[in-house]
Amino acid sequence: MATIYDVAKSAGVSAKTVSRVLNKDAPVADSTRHAVETAMDALGYVPSYAARSMRSNRSGLVGLISGAISEASSSPEQSGLPEIQIFQGVQEALQKTAKTLLIADTGGSVDRIPSLLRTFAEHRVEGVIYVPAFHQKVALADAPGIPEIVIANGFDARGTPSVVPDDYAGQRALVDRLIETGHRCIAYLTLPEDLVATQERTRGYLDALSDAGIPFEPALLRPAEIKGATPDDQRRVLEFALSSVLALQEPPTVICAGNDRLALQFYGVLRTRGIRVPEDISVAGYDDYRLISETLYPPLTTVGLPYRKMGLVAGELLVARLGEQKPPATQPIRVSGDVKWRDSVVSLSNISSRNLQTGRTTK
Repeated sequence: MATIYDVAKSAGVSAKTVSRVLNKDAPVADSTRHAVETAMDALGYVPSYAARSMRSNRSGLVGLISGAISEASSSPEQSGLPEIQIFQGVQEALQKTAKTLLIADTGGSVDRIPSLLRTFAEHRVEGVIYVPAFHQKVALADAPGIPEIVIANGFDARGTPSVVPDDYAGQRALVDRLIETGHRCIAYLTLPEDLVATQERTRGYLDALSDAGIPFEPALLRPAEIKGATPDDQRRVLEFALSSVLALQEPPTVICAGNDRLALQFYGVLRTRGIRVPEDISVAGYDDYRLISETLYPPLTTVGLPYRKMGLVAGELLVARLGEQKPPATQPIRVSGDVKWRDSVVSLSNISSRNLQTGRTTK
């Protein structure tokens, strides 16, 4: 294998000049640079970036830890998370700085994260981005040897720089839009109540009703899913939640689902009962998981989770913190998604009455 001294001899220059060409840390005449590069090509010389990074303390490498490769959708709150979009956003940010992204998978166990952090430190990565499976509070182990860590789609108690979806703003914007189109009786059938996303989205739902002067009806807010239940129990929970709101003396004109997957199930249950979407009742989701939202009939009104943008912001945040002017750590950066308005919601603004199959006539 050719060495820097072989290149220097072939090009007729000193080893120090070859080093300057490689590191671009000192001026070199164009003719000299051309001679060195020609010699490297002829000899098949490959620079040792590991050695260079030890000298410069800059490896050009960024690590990313996620369970996206190994984890099947074993829990409802993880189902449908397109983590690849977060990776794409991170990669877009890093490409602007010529840094290389190394991806490590947890193998489905968060217990592997400390060893992955150690491995990244041994490879002298400049920083690490950790991507939890869903929006949640995490507890990362200490990572000596890694200058910077950023969490994308989660946060921790010690203020690690983080990027999260703005679940409050997303649900708030959706309910505001529903109210603008004439809906006043709006149900929200949620994901498990202890999820951060559920808590934030519920606040958005309640604030939208309050600001519009619409009294909150507790019977219209209930979980359609619980953690740890068997598939059969989950179906029973969902059907009970749906039956409960439809049986109200004043049933909802629109049902907001905790996510698009729940909305898909609502479509099925409603149709088995002869209730048409949206002619008899409107349905909205959350995520804009397009495999569901765009292929359902009618296409689903929903809120987009801005995964790619979150990855881009996380990558840019890490790059900024690796720079000379390191920004201070702040509260998690919240990234908003847009309401995707489709045909699963009908406007009531110009409709004087609707005959729901549940037996309700609205004004």
